[in-house]
Amino acid sequence: MINKSWYTKNRDNWATPQAFFAELDAEFHFNLDPCATPETSKCEKFFTWEDNGLIQHWDGNVFVNPPYGRGLANWFMKAIDEIHLGNAKVVVFLVPARTDTAWFHDQVLGKAELRFIRGRLKYDDIKQSAPFPSMLVIYRPDLSLKTPTPGVLQVNTGLTPGVHQELSRDC
Repeated sequence: MINKSWYTKNRDNWATPQAFFAELDAEFHFNLDPCATPETSKCEKFFTWEDNGLIQHWDGNVFVNPPYGRGLANWFMKAIDEIHLGNAKVVVFLVPARTDTAWFHDQVLGKAELRFIRGRLKYDDIKQSAPFPSMLVIYRPDLSLKTPTPGVLQVNTGLTPGVHQELSRDC
């Protein structure tokens, strides 16, 4: 049975599973959660929607589970800026593993460490597993200055976005 709450346009934020966060926190020792509510915050210091974490100063070790909507690239750009300015030591994102998106190729690939999560997460406020794979995107000062990985090809498939078409390959 499909959980329709995953597909609502009225919501693009999901509470990070506490056990999953605890594992990450043991490694990174987070001090800031810039995308939170008082109920979902994972750090003592956090910013809410009203605070607008995109315009706030980030420092230290930052955990980001941003809204998964169209503005996602803005959060990556903010992280890169805070790393370049020397404010943040590390910024760790929990996001859908959407490697076909512009934000992945423009703000993530070759600029961050990637960790793909095996299986599907169960977010705190949803009983079923997510309908998408997740990944961690980790920005650090030594990684954020890299240019995109050589050898990544830009391929024009000729397909119309959102339209399913069968592809065949003659090898």
